[in-house]
Amino acid sequence: MASISFERISIVGAGAMGAFYAVRFFETDPHCVSIIAGGERYDRLRQRGLVVNGKRYDLPVTRPEDSSPSDLILVAVKHHHLPQAIADMRKAVGEKTHILSVMNGIQSEEQIGAVYGMDKMLYAVAIGIDAVREGNVVTCTSQGKLVFGEPDNSALSERVKALKVLFTMAGIVHDTPVDMIRALWWKFMVNVGMNQVSAILDAPYGLFQRSRSAQDITQDAMNEVIAIANAKGIRLSKKDAEDFLPFLQKMSPDGKTSMVQDIEAKRKTEVEMFAGKVVEMGLEMNIPTPVNRTLFLLIQALEERTKTGNTLAL
Repeated sequence: MASISFERISIVGAGAMGAFYAVRFFETDPHCVSIIAGGERYDRLRQRGLVVNGKRYDLPVTRPEDSSPSDLILVAVKHHHLPQAIADMRKAVGEKTHILSVMNGIQSEEQIGAVYGMDKMLYAVAIGIDAVREGNVVTCTSQGKLVFGEPDNSALSERVKALKVLFTMAGIVHDTPVDMIRALWWKFMVNVGMNQVSAILDAPYGLFQRSRSAQDITQDAMNEVIAIANAKGIRLSKKDAEDFLPFLQKMSPDGKTSMVQDIEAKRKTEVEMFAGKVVEMGLEMNIPTPVNRTLFLLIQALEERTKTGNTLAL
């Protein structure tokens, strides 16, 4: 088998996470990475670049129609932008391309794989990264770690080994758990709790580090994910939700989840991918999900308030 190398890397999505990883690759080799972006995003990135932790980076930017096959495509877009991202990356997908999605949720790999083939997909979740984006400025005090791999990593595949070398060179902290699907669902469980409750409370991690009430409602939302995961044969337990609390204490108190950032910036949230997906699976499997149904409605109400520009009068 020919050795696998990642000399050409394309980034689809230059938000907080996409920008952070793009810059890590750029610092390793400025010629190995480019951002795929079309329309106004292409112009903005060319003109303003990215500012990550106070340093400006003018990364190469490629229009979708001008792309050529890459060795690695890293997808870091919001859930509702994924259909456009799948279209934008078409010319970057070649015979030897491998695709890594660092998106939230449990659906993106299958959505991308349905178009380009699951044989090209690797699974990934970013755990503990506290990157915050405002315009073209990204601040990241903790990169956490990138957990990735095949569904089963009991024996590492050649492409996983090659990616480990790449991430080590780029200074990207990473891990390859044996059961990657469990890791994917663990992060989904955490996001369903933390992202949504923090968005409703408009709260940074610091509140969750101090408030037992915030922790309790977060864990109630997580427990509904655990019930669904167990029905699907995925090994999650209430202890997994409880074990998140020590991990939470290590986060920057001023850090904010991506959904808080979306609400503050008046952007569309990913609530359909979180509570919406939990409620959908609960209905299919006859598992009650009252907490996530309530979170779904509350976050939709927040989005509607943002659209109208009204504030709630008490």
